[in-house]
Amino acid sequence: MKPTHIEHIGIAVSNLAESVDFYEKVLGLKCYNIEEVADQKVRTAFFMIGQTKIELLESTDPQGTIARFIEKRGEGIHHIAFAVENIEEKLRHAADEGVRLIDTHPRKGAEGLDIAFLHPASAHGVLIELCEHPAGEKQDK
Repeated sequence: MKPTHIEHIGIAVSNLAESVDFYEKVLGLKCYNIEEVADQKVRTAFFMIGQTKIELLESTDPQGTIARFIEKRGEGIHHIAFAVENIEEKLRHAADEGVRLIDTHPRKGAEGLDIAFLHPASAHGVLIELCEHPAGEKQDK
């Protein structure tokens, strides 16, 4: 598969405003983007640290994936996202290797990325997100 880099680390939080405040005041990071991804029932906040982003995720729905995650496991690391080229090909490769896919085709995620998830049951307990910038787009934060 050979990802190009870690795109971001997703962290589930109960209160986005309080969490942003912590990352800014205590860690000295600067939140550069907050957005809602309605179809995923989340609000996200992003921070750059070196070449990697931290994505805070707050549920906008008590039945949303992030709300259910926090209810079961508490706040904390939700997923790790790897940047890939040709995400469709990477999903086919994963499926051919017997990996259980959450997404068989990419969908739109935060910041306009094409995203797809690999099930943690096939990834030794880690929810893995594959991310690809739409053709011709590069990200500079």
